[in-house]
Amino acid sequence: MIALSEYNLTRSELDTLNSLLSTLDPDISIDQLWHLMDLVWRQLSCDNLRPVPERLDLFYRHPIWLLNGMFIEQHAISMSHRHAITAAVVRLAPQRVVDFGGGFGTLARLLAAALPLANIEICEPYPPRYGIESCRQYPNIQFVPRLSSQCCEVLVSTDVLEHVQDPLALLAEMVNSVRPGGHLLIANCFYPVIACHLPCTFHLRYSFDEFCCAMGLEVLGPCDGSHATIYRRTALLEPDWRHLRSLELRSKWLYRWRQAKAFVLRIKPWVKARLRASLDLLCGYIVLK
Repeated sequence: MIALSEYNLTRSELDTLNSLLSTLDPDISIDQLWHLMDLVWRQLSCDNLRPVPERLDLFYRHPIWLLNGMFIEQHAISMSHRHAITAAVVRLAPQRVVDFGGGFGTLARLLAAALPLANIEICEPYPPRYGIESCRQYPNIQFVPRLSSQCCEVLVSTDVLEHVQDPLALLAEMVNSVRPGGHLLIANCFYPVIACHLPCTFHLRYSFDEFCCAMGLEVLGPCDGSHATIYRRTALLEPDWRHLRSLELRSKWLYRWRQAKAFVLRIKPWVKARLRASLDLLCGYIVLK
């Protein structure tokens, strides 16, 4: 059960969250949280197919994100992932870590406690007041307005890229912020589990590592115990945007083909054969992995 009284909320924040929670059981589930987030998304007239920046800005400043942060801190699976990421970062022994998109401060506080001599920076476009206040007791945490070139040995980003309209441009900024030989721990969810996951990013569930390699990263593998993957920056590459955008178009075509193929597999066999033949003819020039 989420105890709102423990989080020093403003009266407006408290009223908004109490109103959202009034129709739910005290022990809120992840599905119920996503339902509330979708409800706020619709109330603010957001559209994930044609995103309007001003509407997105309102959504990401809404108190629903405070509730999301509170839920994470009382959800055993979510916290186990963050403890696993913290343990992996500790093993790398960095002097400076950037938590990109970690405005509520949960992961940064774990990192600051485990690495008291390291500088932990939170780069967050929508830093909540609670996140800032909760981190004040850690002298090695600071909020920064933007990423800087080669500013850290480790960057951590959990469930951020599926929310942005141009994830490749943001990924390039993230890569550029890490020094050569440094590491990135990135967790993504390129699936339509919630309305604010933009469909224009879903193709990356199959091709994200390919783009990472094209930007000078080596894929080291999963971070044990979490949904993140560990990458190492092995080369200082200037992004070849002509090549990257070409790969992006190919990735989107392949995603559409996979989606169409999955649909075909669910329909009657006599229709399946005809549609599969048509799809193979249309997309025959695409080499499937």
